[in-house]
Amino acid sequence: MKKYNIQNYIRYKNDVKQAVARLEGKFWDEYTREELTTKFLPLVENIARKFATSQQASGVMSIMDMIQSGSLGLVQAVRKLDYEKLRESEDMEKTLKSFFAKRIKGSIRRQIDSNRGSIRIPEHKLNEIRKDFGKDKKMVEMFFNSVFLSIDANPNDEDMVYQIPDTSEPYNIDLLNLYLKGLCQSHLTEREYQVLRLSYGLDCDKHSATQIAEYLGIEGSSSYVRVSQLKRQAVDKLIENVDHSQVLDFV
Repeated sequence: MKKYNIQNYIRYKNDVKQAVARLEGKFWDEYTREELTTKFLPLVENIARKFATSQQASGVMSIMDMIQSGSLGLVQAVRKLDYEKLRESEDMEKTLKSFFAKRIKGSIRRQIDSNRGSIRIPEHKLNEIRKDFGKDKKMVEMFFNSVFLSIDANPNDEDMVYQIPDTSEPYNIDLLNLYLKGLCQSHLTEREYQVLRLSYGLDCDKHSATQIAEYLGIEGSSSYVRVSQLKRQAVDKLIENVDHSQVLDFV
């Protein structure tokens, strides 16, 4: 598939922005099919960027390839649009976004599946696999949220769940910390790693958000908010990139 360089991509973004601006002021049922396609090109890129771009996830396809595939899906969706039913909708914009988004995602997924390898797996089987992976991802999410984000919780007397004694066997903290450091160093930037290391106390005392901000040189009256954002960003990145088998023994 065609690859865009940075200059062409910037020119494409500017062209889309100008084209969309020229369409402002119209009612949704006044757009031609070509104008609707142009209007929703930003939605294509927004959806495409939610797909993982690692080789394992997307094969040979780059983000530009995904945008192209999504754009083809948008064109096909516009052709199938029933204007009579659209006019019956109470919220035309919401209806259009929902209708187009499903077909854009489907177009990108089909291209990823067809370019990932030579073995053709039926789409309904691939959907079953994705659901299973979703369950596994929930397991990974539960693990990292419980480790790194539960320390931010503020229990109170009304929240009875915190008063239930924990009868499970405790982790080997030293082993767990060593393991977590390895995962963090493999998948996070240095700043994200330091935020989790200091907040959880992987090899040191636990630090407050204000102390972490000072350590990292983050200045400003809301520096602690930036630390919280970095922590959430780091945890999300771990959830996205760590396989469930890597945390199975700890869940």
